[in-house]
Amino acid sequence: MAETEPEVTVLVPALNEEATLGPLLDRLLELPLTLQVIVIDDGSTDATPEVLAAYRDRITVLRNDKPGGKGAAIRHGLAQARGQVVVIQDADLEYFPEELPAIVAPILRGEANVVYGTRFRNGMPRGMALPNKMVNKLLVWAVAVLYFRRITDEATCYKAFRRDLLERMHLVCHRFEFCPEVTAKAIRLGERIVEVPIRYVPRNKEAGKKIRWTDAPEAFWTLLRHRFGKF
Repeated sequence: MAETEPEVTVLVPALNEEATLGPLLDRLLELPLTLQVIVIDDGSTDATPEVLAAYRDRITVLRNDKPGGKGAAIRHGLAQARGQVVVIQDADLEYFPEELPAIVAPILRGEANVVYGTRFRNGMPRGMALPNKMVNKLLVWAVAVLYFRRITDEATCYKAFRRDLLERMHLVCHRFEFCPEVTAKAIRLGERIVEVPIRYVPRNKEAGKKIRWTDAPEAFWTLLRHRFGKF
């Protein structure tokens, strides 16, 4: 019997997330979707490889010998994706995997090609550091000014795309500039970004959060350079 093709591919870039990766995968594998889960271990030095070994019969595991960044990990995983829809899932459990069915539903129904899960539809979540709040507000403003498009959450992890559309973007990102790159290219390709409200519980640096407000200049530069460049 031929293997059933997945509806959705979930790309999970992971770097030293031994504490949360197992619970995350358990929750993903319980979702009412036909899933292909691809975890890209981006050169972890903790017990992440051992955690993944217990799931190898149910997921696809890719490994980078050295950390290459979130964007590079996503590009690595995208090359193996088979789902009609591709969605990004961080390994740190700041987001709730149970909300993924609602995020991918508009694409599976043929109503949209791009869906973002917005953390800010009802204001800023508690616990987010002030510099991060300011950067997120400025990124939304930058999208409005450069692309004449209003969205509420440019930097959300939960971004879902039709796979063929994501492949057409010819991504070049290496680190956290994945988010502004796909936002810029989706808009330039004429796509409407549908936003679905989601829950979000931010963690801090001590708990392992990797992105910093100091990553903001690269994000703004990415939005600017992809405004007019070829791809």
